[in-house]
Amino acid sequence: MSRTLVELLRDGLPDEAILTDPDVTSSYAHDMASFCEAGEPAVVVLPRTVEQVQHVMRTATELRVPVVPQGARTGLSGAANASDGCIVLSLVKMDRILEISPVDRIAVVEPGVVNAALSRAVGEHGLYYPPDPSSWETCTIGGNIGTASGGLCCVKYGVTAEYVLGLDVVLADGRLMSTGRRTAKGVAGYDLTRLFVGSEGSLGIVVRAVLALKPEPPQQLVLAAEFPSAQAACDAVCKIMEGGHVPSLLELMDRTTVKAVNALAQMGLPETTEALLLAAFDTPDPAADLAAVGALCEAAGATQVVPAEDAAESEMLLQARRLSLTALEAIKGSTMIDDVCVPRSKLAEMLEGVERIGEKYDLTVGVCAHAGDGNTHPTVCFDAADPDEGRRARESFDEIMALGLELGGTITGEHGVGVLKKEWLAREIGPVGVEMQQAVKAAFDPHSLLNPGKLF
Repeated sequence: MSRTLVELLRDGLPDEAILTDPDVTSSYAHDMASFCEAGEPAVVVLPRTVEQVQHVMRTATELRVPVVPQGARTGLSGAANASDGCIVLSLVKMDRILEISPVDRIAVVEPGVVNAALSRAVGEHGLYYPPDPSSWETCTIGGNIGTASGGLCCVKYGVTAEYVLGLDVVLADGRLMSTGRRTAKGVAGYDLTRLFVGSEGSLGIVVRAVLALKPEPPQQLVLAAEFPSAQAACDAVCKIMEGGHVPSLLELMDRTTVKAVNALAQMGLPETTEALLLAAFDTPDPAADLAAVGALCEAAGATQVVPAEDAAESEMLLQARRLSLTALEAIKGSTMIDDVCVPRSKLAEMLEGVERIGEKYDLTVGVCAHAGDGNTHPTVCFDAADPDEGRRARESFDEIMALGLELGGTITGEHGVGVLKKEWLAREIGPVGVEMQQAVKAAFDPHSLLNPGKLF
């Protein structure tokens, strides 16, 4: 079948768009998640046009071959992992920004556009695309849509789903469907656009997106506050939000994360602190807002509050936060990264519970968090070559997931379900929820060809 599959693909794709060398195709087998099974693809295709994507899906449907859509493979849940004998459909070559409209405040892009490239392009027009995952320099808009990505600025500006106005989607049988709109408002029919956002490529292939933009805000300034405990830092977060403040960023790094970032990049962050809280404002008078938030931090027990003096110092602090996951991985070589979001009022209980779990399993577990959203990233560091350590890592991961649900949270705030959290999705939404989601999947993909084995 593999030979016939490749021959049929060549009918609608140029030779350079089809990769069959096993040494090459195996490099497309998985994303960045640990403990996620991955198969060997039969072929990798890199289309450049919508018509080529349609040809791939028609061929796949004719031969009943599964298709795994991929972006930059920066995901952390195994959602982009190949299955045996599949077509890996990499969309990174579809990387054109088709339109930027300052009047309509929209951008129209292909799925392979890199997040940072879009941000810079719209910035030239005085506009701003807020969603900014830590991997923004490499992750693609298509991948962001597939996993409903968030980022550092979510506390003020929201997540990817709030910026996707419309989509062009190639369905499993090769038909092209348009959803949504390019207008500021629109409520015609079911909101199929939102259905595709976060669907992890299981319902269709996004080939074009209409994205909402905002006017570029003033340059933000960042404040760093040191705390003697996670509880004190979380108390400050609650006071900031309860006080009606609207920071553009409110991020937390625990002591383990701070030390890891220093070890990786010699950032000079304060290693004596138990928790480092970063708050930022992009308001007309950010210094005044930082002063008000700084006072709340001190009232919550901060031992030191240091506002950045300029944009360069602010960017240094943000870079430290963006390096958190990479730095934690460097401790042992492998990580399991949780993505548990809890109510802000339960944030301290989440962090304290994670610390207990790390002690129970004798593992290093660092936590960085989008604290303003209650979205925590407990990161279990382990040696993948040590079977016992790997077992303990997996068990601690599961306990952290269970803790999040016990606190009224969700198993994923922005990384998606993929392979890693299938069991936990079923626990969160229950059997009726699973049944209805499977029914939606069957309506769009009756032969279950799109990203099989993910979500359910």
